[in-house]
Amino acid sequence: MARVTVATAVYLIAVLATPVLGSKPHAQNSTYYNPILPGFHPDPSCIFVPEWDDTFFCASSSFNAFPGIPLHASKDLQNWKLIGNILNRPEQLPRLVETNRSTSGIWAPTLRFNDGNFYLVTTLVDDDRVDTDSSRWDNIIFKSEDPYDPSAWTEAIHFDFEGYDTSPVWDSDGKTYIVGGHAWKVFPGILLAEANLETGEVGEWEVIWNGTGGTAPEGPHIFQKDGWYYLLAAEGGTGLDHMVTMARSKTIRGPYEVNPANPVLTNANTTNYFQTVGHADLFQDGAGNWWGVALSTRSGPEYLNYPMGRETIMVPVTWNENEFPVWSSLSGEMSGWEFPQENLELDGTGPLITEGDTIDFEPGSVLPTHFTHWRFPIPDSYTISPPDHPNTLRLSPSKLNLTALNGNYAGPSGQTFVGRRQQDTLFTFSINLDFSPTLLEEEAGISVFLTQNHHLDLGVVMLPANSSTAPFPGTNLTAPSAELIPHLRFRGISYIEVPKDIVVPIPDSWSGKALRLEIKAHNMTHYSMSTGPADALSQMKTILDVSNAPVSWGFSGVILGVYCTSNGYEGSTPAYISKWRYTPQGQFRN
Repeated sequence: MARVTVATAVYLIAVLATPVLGSKPHAQNSTYYNPILPGFHPDPSCIFVPEWDDTFFCASSSFNAFPGIPLHASKDLQNWKLIGNILNRPEQLPRLVETNRSTSGIWAPTLRFNDGNFYLVTTLVDDDRVDTDSSRWDNIIFKSEDPYDPSAWTEAIHFDFEGYDTSPVWDSDGKTYIVGGHAWKVFPGILLAEANLETGEVGEWEVIWNGTGGTAPEGPHIFQKDGWYYLLAAEGGTGLDHMVTMARSKTIRGPYEVNPANPVLTNANTTNYFQTVGHADLFQDGAGNWWGVALSTRSGPEYLNYPMGRETIMVPVTWNENEFPVWSSLSGEMSGWEFPQENLELDGTGPLITEGDTIDFEPGSVLPTHFTHWRFPIPDSYTISPPDHPNTLRLSPSKLNLTALNGNYAGPSGQTFVGRRQQDTLFTFSINLDFSPTLLEEEAGISVFLTQNHHLDLGVVMLPANSSTAPFPGTNLTAPSAELIPHLRFRGISYIEVPKDIVVPIPDSWSGKALRLEIKAHNMTHYSMSTGPADALSQMKTILDVSNAPVSWGFSGVILGVYCTSNGYEGSTPAYISKWRYTPQGQFRN
């Protein structure tokens, strides 16, 4: 894979990472830039594990994306590498295939290390269930002795809790607990129960704190320090009022006294580019310094254009003895504690978070670790370098298109789609498409995909000759209307207004050729979608510029990818994808 050059990175930081005005952080020994994990990495949970060569590990939510629960590692807090995905095979959690609605799936994992083992505690949510139906919440535990080995993560251990955002706590007396949140009608607040993480057995749940009065107290973690139990939580919902609050007690079951300085971290009611700040975690580095991580959207208070969704940010934290911790204000450029020495010696198969893609699907290769599907894929739909088309990815069509069934459910037949997260404000993503449809509505192309209800697609599709909505230079418009001919089609799906479909016959001069399809983010609010002959890029034509507002919504973030579908018909023509490129071209940080 290709990486952004050092010179390019330095230039982009200088041009695009201008500091955001605000209060000065408490530490001034290093400079770094937020987000540390850009693009669709919400609900971060991070730990420092000296036993694993002084390495930092961060897990994040994945909702309906698969592989799920991406796990990043760093030894210097500056260079983060995807080392794998904790949910990496269907048998670990078969029920993910059933979850309905785009806000379902994996919520808020908590990553912890104890007694030689890594534990990941999280909730599989099915938002199609009613609020009082306990089957809506499937709380689970994954365990591993080796975070770099995907097969070492166990299948899900289930435990009973009518809530979400669960987090393990090992008390000094040897007992183990799980703390979780529930923001719905029955018992809104933070709850605690004694638990066995090996079997999933839990004791009686009891409310230990109701928050400060903000909406939806959730995302709890408990930390022991100086004889106190410090309870960290999120309140205010997941939108512009999101915030981080804290309380403490001398006993784990409470009562908990509220931090008079709450909220300890928020950008609510500010003009900061970073908004919706909340759902935080705390960890120490090897020098004993404290850091906080949280989710945030780069939306500004207008909250309209944030296609990368909720990302992971980091701030330095000052935590004096017997006092509540003091969190630094969040901005794009930060001063923090002194970092460990730069170190890129990381295991794992994924890329550094700043890397682009240069992928040619060589024979014998596999799909890259950072490639993502929407729920479980059908493995046979993706073939790398078939003998008759070397150095391509063959996509076999799914009957379902990217919108699929009502309610955002894919069904057991799946959807043929694979992509990678948008991780840069400015980028160019492009592929070569070799596709020769013969039947009505056979289609393949590229997509800006957020969920099944929010996506922007540009593809080649077989349609009747009279289907055109706009003229296209060089097109033969004299074909009989009953004749099927290949067209280019833009189609957008969203709760937010999208442009009308654009349908144009493919020019005669392009007929029978592989096409280059391209998505380019040329500013912070719009994509351009273009195409042309793969062997004559000077003929590339922009089909449209389209706002990213229709894919700025919900809990996840944009995935840029390729699809192949028969759109509900019986077509079976495969598409061949080659020369996959994703080029980062800049981050906006204010």
